[in-house]
This record gives sequence, structure tokens and C-alpha cells, in this order.
Amino acid sequence: MDKKSLRLLHLKQIRGVTRPIIWKLLKSDPQLQNIYDYNLKDLRDILRVDPQRAEALYQGLHQTSLQKEILQDLQQYQAITIFDKNYPPQLRFIPDPPLSLYLKGNIDILTHQPNISIVGTRYPSDAAKTIMQTLLKPLINEKWLLVSGMALGIDGYVHELAMKYDSPTIAVLGSGFRHVYPKQHVEMYQNLSRHNLVISEYPPYKTPQKYHFPERNRIISGLTFGTLVIEAKEKSGSLITVDQALEQGREVFAVPGSVLCPTSRGCNQLIKDGAKSVLTGQEIIEEWHDQKVKWIEILNHSPQS
Repeated sequence: MDKKSLRLLHLKQIRGVTRPIIWKLLKSDPQLQNIYDYNLKDLRDILRVDPQRAEALYQGLHQTSLQKEILQDLQQYQAITIFDKNYPPQLRFIPDPPLSLYLKGNIDILTHQPNISIVGTRYPSDAAKTIMQTLLKPLINEKWLLVSGMALGIDGYVHELAMKYDSPTIAVLGSGFRHVYPKQHVEMYQNLSRHNLVISEYPPYKTPQKYHFPERNRIISGLTFGTLVIEAKEKSGSLITVDQALEQGREVFAVPGSVLCPTSRGCNQLIKDGAKSVLTGQEIIEEWHDQKVKWIEILNHSPQS
């Protein structure tokens, strides 16, 4: 890993440093060549922050223990930054791309195709597993990459199905790798990191925070050509992923359900609002073939180093 990538990871390691702060630094110093030379006045002028925040950033930049922590993390996990040529091209040009990603597992499947993101409620109906088995089996038979968030409910079912039938899968976490969430899926995390891939934009020390999960949804949707919602309540967090997918220009699919079922109301509303209703996996496969050229152009876009 080159020096500018390590400098970026250092910034991400500093407590209280947000993505907007890092983007301001990048605007002023695109290669982060001067971050260790800034004094407090420089930081206040560049970032337009109060003296306390500038002081915290200054202290963090000169805290050598953070740099040692990063090097220790890199012995256990892989990391990619937006400076790197192997940064996923499908994420590079989305709104607010992740500045860095920590990875554990088979990094080669990041750009596997065809692919789809699948999300849904943490509290699925009794029929959800049967619906997923029927709908996703044609995709799994063709070794599609299935991306989800390793949450309870639908997300967990996605990874279970993929692993059961040996189809590649990626889990995007809302926490650092030392604080796997939910705890019920620690064993799943271990299996995914051995045979598939787990990624997080958060440094390994980061504990799960409520705001992390809406943030990570842009990565779930951004990794694939489309997002499929299996079941979702009217105010489900899964609908945040849909909003991200639409903002990124990705396809949105939803599985319709009974008007009497609370976990179908979100999907039915999505379809009413224009999402593509899907009843079979073959419909998604056909849509992929229609979108394939466009998606390959995204993947083949030359990254800027």
C-alpha cells in the first residue's frame, strides 16, 4: 500500500473525523502530501472548524499509536482506498463513494458478474424463505453474486442460500470487523470471510452505530446493477437502500405480496411508485441481459489513480 493510501487510512482512524472533513482536506491537498505539516491555523482555515475540532485532528495526526494500529490491522485485513487502482469501479462514481474499504475474504469477487443486491425486513413472514428459494434459485444456478448486509431476517437468508448452493456472496457491515453485528451472525461472518467476502468502510475498531446502517446501504446498492427488495414494511430501513440505488442510477426490483401482510406493504408501494415487479428469477436474468452492456461499461471505466 502506498503512502497516500496509508495517510487516508490514518485520517479514517482518527476519532471524530468525518467523511466531509476528509473530502475538504482532499480538495485542498488531493494527494494528502501535506497533512503532517499542517499547524492548527492551517487546519482551521482549510476545514472551517472550531479550535477544539482542529486540535483533535492535529493531535490524531501526530499520534503514532494510530499508525501502528493501522499496520496491525493490515496484517489481519485487506484494505482498499479511493486512490487505489483496484478500488471497485462501480463505487468510484456513485454519490459519496466510500473513501476506503476494509475487506476480509476473497477480494476477487468484488467485480463478479452478474450480480444483484438483495435486502428486506429483519422480521420476515413465514413464507419468506420459500419465496426466496423459488425466486433466487435460477440466479444461484448461474452463480450470480448476491450482495446484502448480514442483518437478521432477509439479509441473513440471502447469505445462507448463497453459501448453501456455492454461489458467491458479499456482506457489507455497519461496523468494524472487531465488533461484528448482529452477534447472532458471528459464525456467519466467519464463514463468509473464509469462503466469500465481507467488507466495511469502518475501521476495525468501530462499534456499530445506528447511523452506520443507512450509510452502508449506499455500498450495498452501489456494488451491483440492481437491488431486489424481498419483503419490507412501509417504513423499513430497506427502503433507504432503494433510495440509494435510484440515486446511483441502478435498477430496483420488488416482490409483490398480499395487501394483508405488513411485510409486503413496502414492496407493494415501491411497485406502485415504479419499481419493477418480479415474480420469477428469470425476469431479473432477462433484465440483466438488457442492462449488461451498460454495466460492463461502468466496470471497465478507467479508474483514476
